[in-house]
Amino acid sequence: LAAFFCFLLTALGVTAGAHRLWSHRSYKAKLPLRIFLAVANSMAFQNDIFEWARDHRVHHKYSETDADPHNARRGFFFSHIGWLFVRKHRDVIEKGRKLDFTDLLADPVVLFQRKYYKVSVVLMCFVVPTLVPWYVWGESVWNSYFLASILRYTISLNITWLVNSAAHMYGNRPYDKHISPRQNPLVTLGAIGEGFHNYHHTFPFDYSASEFGLNFNPTTWFIDLMCWLGLATDRKRATKPMIEARKAKTGDGSS
Repeated sequence: LAAFFCFLLTALGVTAGAHRLWSHRSYKAKLPLRIFLAVANSMAFQNDIFEWARDHRVHHKYSETDADPHNARRGFFFSHIGWLFVRKHRDVIEKGRKLDFTDLLADPVVLFQRKYYKVSVVLMCFVVPTLVPWYVWGESVWNSYFLASILRYTISLNITWLVNSAAHMYGNRPYDKHISPRQNPLVTLGAIGEGFHNYHHTFPFDYSASEFGLNFNPTTWFIDLMCWLGLATDRKRATKPMIEARKAKTGDGSS
């Protein structure tokens, strides 16, 4: 249970934080929520918010080209994990410099996390998940470390990577058959709502990253709850006529 709870925090730090908030600005978050998401993002240990959002914006702008950091056309292994083992293609660096990241640099939460990233990762990804079960209910340090920390971290990494690999190769394309990203139900379940990938690349500004709202989308549940609590505002959404028109124009005919 502790490992699963940490997994949910980890996932939200990426999906609701680095992805939907900081990469796409699909909604606005007040300071307490941004701090919470930055802490959760440090638990994820998938690069700091600035670097994550920077690479993701480049990925969307130049998807499936040499300027895409995890170009799926280079194969499943490369897009899943191989891209982290090699130097970035020169196009990733050159074209990435042309994008605007001033909004990220203007956010003190992003800058603070980037400055103290290594310390925050050690604490949130490894120390806290290990010590809390040991201190609160007497779990062995060995079990706490390998389940709530290492296993949880390994699973969360691979689920995130599946969005870059499996969700760019396997599934249908009801919104745009001319792009690689697909609708992948299994990735959706694991990545708490991030597997509606054909939709997301067609309408990247949509805070729900899906046409189906709350269905199979815990990240959307979380953002809606934060709005209800007054901690988030200005959720952006693709309209129904816009979605239907795009499906009729470029979709593959599936639903």
